[in-house]
Amino acid sequence: MTRLRLSVVNETLRLAAPFRISGYVFDTADVIVVTLDDGDHQGRGEASGVYYLGDDVPAMRAAIEGVRGVIEQGVSRDALRGILPAGGARNALDAALWELESKQTGKPIWALAGLDAPRPLVTTFTLGADAPATMAAGAKAFDHARSIKIKLTGELDLDIARVTAIRAARPDVWLGVDGNQGFRIGDLDALVAAMVAADVSLIEQPLARGREADLDGYRSPIPIAADESALTLGDVTGLAGRFDVFNIKLDKCGGLTEGLMIAAAARDAGLGVMVGNMVCTSLGMAPGFVLGQVCDLNDLDGPIFLKQDRSPGMVYRDGTAWCSDMVWGSEAVVTA
Repeated sequence: MTRLRLSVVNETLRLAAPFRISGYVFDTADVIVVTLDDGDHQGRGEASGVYYLGDDVPAMRAAIEGVRGVIEQGVSRDALRGILPAGGARNALDAALWELESKQTGKPIWALAGLDAPRPLVTTFTLGADAPATMAAGAKAFDHARSIKIKLTGELDLDIARVTAIRAARPDVWLGVDGNQGFRIGDLDALVAAMVAADVSLIEQPLARGREADLDGYRSPIPIAADESALTLGDVTGLAGRFDVFNIKLDKCGGLTEGLMIAAAARDAGLGVMVGNMVCTSLGMAPGFVLGQVCDLNDLDGPIFLKQDRSPGMVYRDGTAWCSDMVWGSEAVVTA
């Protein structure tokens, strides 16, 4: 196997405006960018890590440095899953290996993954938690959106007012809500009833990670998606029967390689499949776009929150997301 030269760079991404979810407000997002160079071709991968697991830039860099020698000797994507645990470090390296192979073979990444040529994907556009009127105005500003995801905070009455205001402002769109672990099982009946009244189509991670058993026997007329409870391939079996949808995020599971495996396993277990994202540039989002080709729901809006994205980047038009091979893959253009 060809020897590789590995480089890792830290970047701080600045958000266009503060973004609030349950328990957190974000003004910036720190990422790493990994490059693998075989002397003729370069493969790149970007990762944000998982903030609620302590998987930040220092942790990702330490993980990568711990296996630098093995990686530079040359490694396959399958072998990488046995070298590093799931998380941002593996996601960045996995993405770099996909792009490197794409450039070495001249084949686009979707073809290497055994998928059909990609199509634009309807994506959710996310509203950070704020005052109901402010969020309703934000929903109107997403005038091109077909799907909107609403961040909640676990303040039940206020969250219901937020969703009600947004539905009144945008009666035409698919709506989902994301509890980000903010609720307790005792809140769920009232929350679900209000969401049914507002014609909400998905409730994501209402309860805290670790409280999955609270959903045993609970039946919701609205599908419930696991996010923080759904990290890796190993979580699929335990979520079936408690949740309806597995939200795959590549920073959680460790990359597109495992993400594709999760999608197949989740379907076999009777779960719907969603691809989500952390705040990232189009380079970080591109592997999720490939995964989105086999998903039921797509949340691929991360780059729209940045003051400046990479160029070329994802294209958002008429409620869809599109990522060409010029962003990541055999035809990708590397820019500073």
